[in-house]
Amino acid sequence: MQPKKKVNIIGAGISGLSLGCYLQMNGYETQIFEKHNIPGGLCTSWDKSGYTFDGCAHWILGSDKGSSFFKIWNELIDMRKVEWVNHDIRMFIEVKNRDKYGSNIFRFYTNLDKLQEYLIDLAPEDEKAIRDFIKPMRVIQKFDMPPIMDELPLIPSIIRGIKMSRYAEFLLQFLKLWGKTNYTFAKKLKNPFLKESFEMLYDGEEVNLLVIYFPMASFDKKSAGYPMGGSLKFAERFEKRYLELGGKIHYHTPVHKIITENGVAKALEVRHGKIHESDLTISCADWYLTAFELLEGKFVNKHMLALKEGRSLEVFYSVLQFSFGINKDLSDVPHLMRYPLEVPLVSPDGTEYNRMEVHIYSYDRTMALEGKSSVVVSFYTKQREFWINHRKNNRAEYRRIKNEFAEKVIEQLDKRLAGIKEFIEVVDVATPATIVRYTGNWKGSAQGLMPGKNFLASVPIKPTFPGLKNFYYASHWNRPSGGLPIAVMSGRQLAQKICKDDGLKFVVKKEW
Repeated sequence: MQPKKKVNIIGAGISGLSLGCYLQMNGYETQIFEKHNIPGGLCTSWDKSGYTFDGCAHWILGSDKGSSFFKIWNELIDMRKVEWVNHDIRMFIEVKNRDKYGSNIFRFYTNLDKLQEYLIDLAPEDEKAIRDFIKPMRVIQKFDMPPIMDELPLIPSIIRGIKMSRYAEFLLQFLKLWGKTNYTFAKKLKNPFLKESFEMLYDGEEVNLLVIYFPMASFDKKSAGYPMGGSLKFAERFEKRYLELGGKIHYHTPVHKIITENGVAKALEVRHGKIHESDLTISCADWYLTAFELLEGKFVNKHMLALKEGRSLEVFYSVLQFSFGINKDLSDVPHLMRYPLEVPLVSPDGTEYNRMEVHIYSYDRTMALEGKSSVVVSFYTKQREFWINHRKNNRAEYRRIKNEFAEKVIEQLDKRLAGIKEFIEVVDVATPATIVRYTGNWKGSAQGLMPGKNFLASVPIKPTFPGLKNFYYASHWNRPSGGLPIAVMSGRQLAQKICKDDGLKFVVKKEW
């Protein structure tokens, strides 16, 4: 019997933990090195003075049976033990126009039949466009995503092609949506109320409609729920599973260098110059950190260089998150709402915002004590270097501009929720610099790479780096859009690949 291969994994995010679980199941001896003191990476939440603020999961694809993502999650954790929240209305959007009933509130229902009926009732003149909008979500629901979970990445191309042929209808819809955004759809609408409402769904005109379609297809099936307790509690389930399988995690242990010799990954150098050797080295950390710092840019290709230099896919927006602990019960207020501002709110980084997005976590009883509310206001920004550089070069000025902008946000929130200001007990501000500080995610990106209008654009971040042996890479950077589903799938598929490379049959072991 051959001795177990020793594997060093960088990063205890969802990719690293899921990969570690699968490798432990298949007889590898793994250990994870994490610079933070908690698991989860971007899948996180934090406590402050009795309130919990969430920085990640508004919904998780595959929260219920019927999808491969549920199967993947359930291979790693017992999904029956997770309490899920499914909203009937995804979000409430307040607009300047009014519908035919005199309301200026647009309700984005999660049930597709109800959504279609609602939209046609409001705008019968747009019935054809509305049905065309709903149809791709119905098509998506017919197909298991990701398709043929167990073997698709590994089976021979001819067989794979035959199996994929039944996805022709899905691929046809996929191609029809090439370059389509909520703005391009809004232009087709005649009804002013609907037109303005769809323009408010996403700020960026480069966000493909598929970013809306995939979750909506799952919302309708109640398979994109929110995990009660928030993102960190969800991540801790994977940490528990990994440790039960015999894995080891070294917290407070940032990796400084991946040691290579003659094109072979040999070891990791961590804090205090300590060296950890292994048979395989895997990074589940930020791709830029991995390629250009830990590996000093020695093992890259033209696609990776194009991405680094801004000539390829765009990096996903970063987030300015203003979290408030409010000594008031707001359970009667919509859980997620967007509304226009009378006067634009200008960020210190120069970004102008014409709307606010307010997320009220009253549906999660763990976020605040009874009678109190955890509230989050979020803004997307591309001016991440502004915040990153300010924190790096002038910490006092960085704190000042954060606090000043927070006061402006509070004033706007007070206008919408009259008198709320006096009930605010806790204020917490997270910026792109915060994301970099705690997760190392390149440019403070919230998810990785933007899908963009060309959703089928080539992916520059592959599981192997050119010219480097005994090294693999897996994270949400592997595919555009990123997020938790990509993170867990990248971990599983890499574990499959490693087993195949070593001539082993990939197995899954679960106890429920």
